[in-house]
Amino acid sequence: MTIIFDEDKKNQQLKQMKIEEDERLMMMLSDRYSIPYINLSSVSINTDALRLLDQEEAKKSECVIFDIIGKKIHLAIYNPSNPNIEATVDGLKRKGYEVIFHMTSMYGIEKALNLYKDLSFAVETEAGSLDISNDEIEDLVEKTESLDDIKIFISEALQEKKSHKLSKLLAVIMAGGLATKASDIHIEAEESYSKLRYRIDGVLIEASQFDLETYHSLLSRLKLLSGLKLNVKENAQDGRFTIKIYTTDIEIRTSTIPGSYGESIVMRILNPKSISSGLEDLGMTKKLYNVVMKEINRPNGMILLTGPTGSGKTTTLYAFLKKTMTPEFKIITIEDPVEYHLPGVVQTQVDEHKGYTFAEGLRSILRQDPDIILVGEIRDSETASTAIQASLTGHLVFSTLHTNNAAGTFIRLIDLGADPKTLTSSLHLAIAQRLIRTLCPACKKLVDIDAKQTKIIQDTMDSLEGYEEKDEIKEIPKQLYQAVGCKECNNTGYKGRIGVHEGILSNEKIENIIATNPSEREIKEAALDQKLIDMKQDGIIKIINGITTIDELERVVDIY
Repeated sequence: MTIIFDEDKKNQQLKQMKIEEDERLMMMLSDRYSIPYINLSSVSINTDALRLLDQEEAKKSECVIFDIIGKKIHLAIYNPSNPNIEATVDGLKRKGYEVIFHMTSMYGIEKALNLYKDLSFAVETEAGSLDISNDEIEDLVEKTESLDDIKIFISEALQEKKSHKLSKLLAVIMAGGLATKASDIHIEAEESYSKLRYRIDGVLIEASQFDLETYHSLLSRLKLLSGLKLNVKENAQDGRFTIKIYTTDIEIRTSTIPGSYGESIVMRILNPKSISSGLEDLGMTKKLYNVVMKEINRPNGMILLTGPTGSGKTTTLYAFLKKTMTPEFKIITIEDPVEYHLPGVVQTQVDEHKGYTFAEGLRSILRQDPDIILVGEIRDSETASTAIQASLTGHLVFSTLHTNNAAGTFIRLIDLGADPKTLTSSLHLAIAQRLIRTLCPACKKLVDIDAKQTKIIQDTMDSLEGYEEKDEIKEIPKQLYQAVGCKECNNTGYKGRIGVHEGILSNEKIENIIATNPSEREIKEAALDQKLIDMKQDGIIKIINGITTIDELERVVDIY
């Protein structure tokens, strides 16, 4: 009988016995130190938590962070007497973390340390902050020329190792949003798959699809980053985190709501570069621009912007502030939330849980002796009343209101309790605006216009009789530019956006008509003598000038 000695198998058995012995020893020591025991071989290690501690420091301290929930981190330690532990824990506490200790074996520590080599280039440096390597993100942004590139990069990320895949995928998604200048990123679950969409120039465009397992992993990762509760799935949640790229902080506002097949995730990208446009770049006609410049240089009064969510009101308000910003003026804002930070401006944020509402904040601001006040939105009668009083007592007030057009601003304020007798003394200018996409210069082409388009343009030109804008248009063109689609514009035919505006000044005619409880139509008729074009007329002029199309204008403005 031949006996075969399998040395490798025997060594493996001895190794396993030693591991089990070490685990039993650590269980005993955990009782001695009154620290709970954890077997890192049997738990899933959260790589987001692992990367909170530098690998070299983890080695020296013989400890690893294996999980994180909000600000609570779970730290597995091998030797509580290790002289480096205290400094490591102090460093974590200074960052705002609450440390929960666990005892584990050296085998468990080594197992976790081996995962460091699989960590991706996307590193969470602190709760709510995702720090992406400049070189890597620059490379991704430079390579991303279209949505097709994003699909390729996502496909490549999904082939990565499991521990690496999620961070790489998230980095690709974020880089895609920055490269395409998207305002929002949407991740939604369907019955058998999930989809990624970007809102580019105000329109949602599908970029990719991936499996539900990946979706659930992304959802958990984004909740952790945004400071949301992982176990809350039936209620809406809001949070935020920051990406640091090119030394610039880009804030990401995260929102989740429950859906039929899972939570819908929307990430709003607040890139400071998106508000770099000056007032002269927003698409206002020369006449309206001159009116605005005159009104924002007054010492008091109120200017209101109206329009739906996403119509560029914040960008326009900030453009007003940048035009009026001088060392002689104190400017204070109250916003919900503060989306972009402006140097030289005191910006405050609504916190309704602490009683700091728009109305309360505005009253507090008035005690600070400001020259110019920006109120993010007038939502209620108290805020409206306080803003009107501020504008009547030597302050210049900028704010927004939700109405469909400029004429509706006056009626809405009266509905909120404003006194019609003093309203026009307070409200100097009401502006309504929408954002329309501009034609892609690389692929737009001229086509003959049909009878329907000719009639719309002719009727609009007839309505501009006596307006200075009509003098700039010699004749109705026989051809107009049409959207085509190419790689430069992600096959949409459009690239970038511009505003269409309308404005109404408060004057004697408006004051007289306000006293009669008028309709919007009556206010518009009373304002005709001002010769300020409306949004439809503004859009038609931009169509004639080859900036956009009738189809695009029709999408955002009633042109019939």
